[in-house]
Amino acid sequence: MVAVTLPDGNVRRYDRPVTGLDVAADIGPGLVKAALAMRIDGEMRDLAREIDKDTAFSVVTTKDADALELIRHDAAHVMAQAVQELFPGTQVTIGPAIDNGFYYDFARAEPFSTDDFEKIEKRMTEIIDRDLPIVREVWDRNRAIAYFKSIGEDYKAEIIQDLPESETITIYKQGDWTDLCRGPHLPSTGQLPKAFKLMKLAGAYWRGDSTKAQLQRIYATAWPDAKQLKSYLEMLEEAEKRDHRRLGREMDLFHFQEEAPGAAFWHADGWTLYRALETYMRRRLDASGYIEVKTPQLVDRVLWEKSGHWEKFREHMFVSESDEDRVLAVKPMNCPCHVQIFRQGIKSYRDLPMRMAEFGSCHRNEPSGALHGLMRVRAFTQDDAHIFCMERQITDETKKFIDLLSSIYADLGFTDFAIKFSDRPAVRAGTDETWDRAEQALLDASKAAGIEVIPNPGEGAFYGPKLEFVLRDAIGRDWQCGTLQVDFVLPERLDASYIGEDGAKHRPVMLHRAILGSFERFIGILIEHYAGKFPLWLAPRQIVVATITEAANGYAAEVLARLKALGMRAEADLRNEKINYKVREHSLAKVPVIMVVGGREADEKTVALRRLGGEKQEVVALDAALATLLAEACAPGL
Repeated sequence: MVAVTLPDGNVRRYDRPVTGLDVAADIGPGLVKAALAMRIDGEMRDLAREIDKDTAFSVVTTKDADALELIRHDAAHVMAQAVQELFPGTQVTIGPAIDNGFYYDFARAEPFSTDDFEKIEKRMTEIIDRDLPIVREVWDRNRAIAYFKSIGEDYKAEIIQDLPESETITIYKQGDWTDLCRGPHLPSTGQLPKAFKLMKLAGAYWRGDSTKAQLQRIYATAWPDAKQLKSYLEMLEEAEKRDHRRLGREMDLFHFQEEAPGAAFWHADGWTLYRALETYMRRRLDASGYIEVKTPQLVDRVLWEKSGHWEKFREHMFVSESDEDRVLAVKPMNCPCHVQIFRQGIKSYRDLPMRMAEFGSCHRNEPSGALHGLMRVRAFTQDDAHIFCMERQITDETKKFIDLLSSIYADLGFTDFAIKFSDRPAVRAGTDETWDRAEQALLDASKAAGIEVIPNPGEGAFYGPKLEFVLRDAIGRDWQCGTLQVDFVLPERLDASYIGEDGAKHRPVMLHRAILGSFERFIGILIEHYAGKFPLWLAPRQIVVATITEAANGYAAEVLARLKALGMRAEADLRNEKINYKVREHSLAKVPVIMVVGGREADEKTVALRRLGGEKQEVVALDAALATLLAEACAPGL
């Protein structure tokens, strides 16, 4: 007898093993049509798999969040089959689902072209229309290796050879086409939605190793229906318009060049934006009880060895050897240096919590292929702080941090964010007992702060669990920015202590926290979130006074002087050009406000205000305009 418990608590009993399709049919014919896979005790499986013991059962349909990965995985297989049908002799290697889509790496002597995409998509549609059953089989390891070698699939044979002996070798067949895969998959190709699109080509080394063969990677996307596909493609089109690299050029904010890979050259307007954000952050931290410090750029490897960073991050560190035969590392993070400041002098429990902040300039040797504008750089400034506290203060400090972070995000235009809880990774420092304490402390603090966390297993830092704050921008993209990490390990390794109420030495807890993450990346996110149309307080150039005629130059100079006296970032455009040309040029540069002045405005002491994105202009008395703009130009909280 097999007892199958449904999500509503009802139990179906069978006198023999049954498949997921059997149970779905027993519940109702409509469910069979909608079913893509099943969950057995929470694990997703093919509907054709047998259920031979008592279990919790549910059906996966397109309405389930994790159905999307299933759809994309099947789409990858259908694309691989299409490619091999169209281009005989092509070998398939690895084809996983990824964020927003999937890819497959192919070994082929001739290069693919984006011109091939249309016929590959057409063949994929034909394969779906064939409604080929997708069948799972378990094979003997040697049989599988021999089979793939016999059909010229050497990469698949290598994958199988490298799997642990205990691994079950599962093969999936779509008609006559065969692939190695763990699954699960849809019951047939006919259930794959025709909502996919091939996106781009890229090179990829076999198993990510630059010493091995170079493959051709086809990226694609797939969605549960055509409407969601259309929305995603529209989002990509909008994202291209908002690309911070393009806007950075158009607005003359920054540039990159080969002589300093991964390091931004900030132009005057870009640096003005940077300093406006930094000034705002410094004011918020000062008001929240943080002390600001500055630590060295070059630090002896001995400190990095003590902290554990040398072993963990050595390949990402820039290293310098001095004449004294000392190995120095350009700091990739600030934490060990902050512990050194904490260790100076005797600290008492009365000194805690100590909130130590630094806008620390850091460098990491990121792979050149991973560099991407401001979003992935080698030289960056961390919005970094460490809170040294007692264990009983973790909850209160977590609540205060989340309140501060939420307020700052709101001021910067982000009201929608999620929080992930990342627990112990496979490779980590500290004992299991220490991790148990740290994880429980962070979970308890999260609960006390009234937040819901999304589990993110195994993604904690090597020294402690963390909360990850994921922003959603104006066009629906997610960005992981802020973090809060509970660390019992580093204070122990670097011998940090305070004198407790009992007169004995105790280890402080170290809370690593960031809100922006790095100034560079966050500014890139801000540029794309606002499409360069910053609120007045953040805009590098806030106001341009543009003249209609040369006769208004004197009045324009007077208006500019008054704006600058109020601390506004303003300039005058006195060029002998038509006013429509000036307005168009400054609008393209994303200047929020253009003050148009001519003879009438000079006589009446008015200005014609044109707002970025607005079609009309408003004639306002100069004094009233100055008062309004001054209020708008104040940073939040001032």
